[in-house]
Amino acid sequence: MKVAFTTQDMKRVDAHFGWAKNVAIYEISPDGHRFVEVIQFDGDLKEDGNEDKLVAKIDAIRDCAIVYVSAIGGSAAARVVAAKIHPLKVPEDTEIAGLLDRLQQVLKGTPPPWLRKALEKGKEKTFDFDEEEEVDHA
Repeated sequence: MKVAFTTQDMKRVDAHFGWAKNVAIYEISPDGHRFVEVIQFDGDLKEDGNEDKLVAKIDAIRDCAIVYVSAIGGSAAARVVAAKIHPLKVPEDTEIAGLLDRLQQVLKGTPPPWLRKALEKGKEKTFDFDEEEEVDHA
């Protein structure tokens, strides 16, 4: 599963979703995590009301299941959720490494329902016909 973090310094979640200059993306599983890439944004990111800046950010994280933010506006949150990405607000300056470690521990146990659903993102849906119960219509 891929997870995104809005960050200015690449070490902490220290950025508002719309204002973030960097989005760090990690791959995470119960067995570990690895850095995938950083996507950088420039321009006047603090311009409120500029919904166009959100399109590029959402497109950049479209294959992520979760995005960690220090803040996110209501309109942006709605658009992120519509893209089937779960936004998680954490206190500003929360260490990315600590969040990755905690998420990995949750994945090792029994994740809550919202996280189990997020884990399905990007996985191909399959149906095992052998497990389908036969119904006797006699």
